[in-house]
Amino acid sequence: MTSATTLADIRAARERIVGKVERTPTVQSQSLTDRVGQPIHLKLEHHQTTGAFKLRGASNAIAALSPVERSRGVVAASTGNHGRALAHAARLEGIRAVICMSRLVPDNKLDAIRRLGAEIRIVGNSQDDAQKEVEKLVGEQGLVMLPPFDHPDIIAGQGTLGLEIIEQVPEAASVLVPLSGGGLASGVAAAVKGVSPNTKVIGVSMARGAAMKASLDAGRPIEIEELPTLADSLGGGIGLDNRLTFGMCRDLLDDVILLSEDEIATGIRHAYEQEREIVEGAGAVGIAALLAGKVKTAGPAVLILSGRNIDMALHRRIVCGEAPSTMERAA
Repeated sequence: MTSATTLADIRAARERIVGKVERTPTVQSQSLTDRVGQPIHLKLEHHQTTGAFKLRGASNAIAALSPVERSRGVVAASTGNHGRALAHAARLEGIRAVICMSRLVPDNKLDAIRRLGAEIRIVGNSQDDAQKEVEKLVGEQGLVMLPPFDHPDIIAGQGTLGLEIIEQVPEAASVLVPLSGGGLASGVAAAVKGVSPNTKVIGVSMARGAAMKASLDAGRPIEIEELPTLADSLGGGIGLDNRLTFGMCRDLLDDVILLSEDEIATGIRHAYEQEREIVEGAGAVGIAALLAGKVKTAGPAVLILSGRNIDMALHRRIVCGEAPSTMERAA
């Protein structure tokens, strides 16, 4: 197994991506603070250039490529946000990018990637199906694979968000981080615990198809069915040959919480009505966990609002109170 990403790796990544990503603000939520009786801060990572945290990892991974690798081009599987980030970072450097996605990826995310000039391949009904297409292109065309989470440069780039959190809220008792394949969660946890060992890092995911939680419970990476969910960016497997994020999440996360679709919808609605922020389902899971009473914090907490790339027609339906069970397509 490849060695885990370290605090030194994350600090080096921050130097590498200076000027390529935004240092996003952290603000205190008065409504959530009043509700739980502890200072609750929101890390507004959905204000990032491409609308999600993924630009950090993609920018670091692109910056670390050799000249020969740049000439070959890059390829990745994505549920949307990694593809958008990789397309953006590759276009800035004049590098070819091919993004492979399943049919579950929302149209608004496909359109955003196309506008950035990347080539798109739609394959199958799961992230695993898309990954098979990636491996085929690597073998046939020599493209460099930059996966969405299980890659040291991706993890280190995402970890820069954790450094910012502790610098902005050094007294944080806990950090709630959206959990999918574990690139964000493992990077943030490595950074946060590297600087503030007593701060708890809690992963939050949806109940419908939470691959990392199922794998952690099983004690090894396993496959589970990928299902439509409001938190579509958290979908997909972690890979049976997972090298990094499974072990880092197992060793560094203090807890993992799962949410229903109704709870996620409540988080999206609260972000809009109370915080005046538009976030996608994956970006709302921290708020949702707090509102659902599934997290108890003994001190200040930071919730990562990780992305805003939600279809606005869907957002309007959620804000208007439509139940997720009545939606023909949950993402």
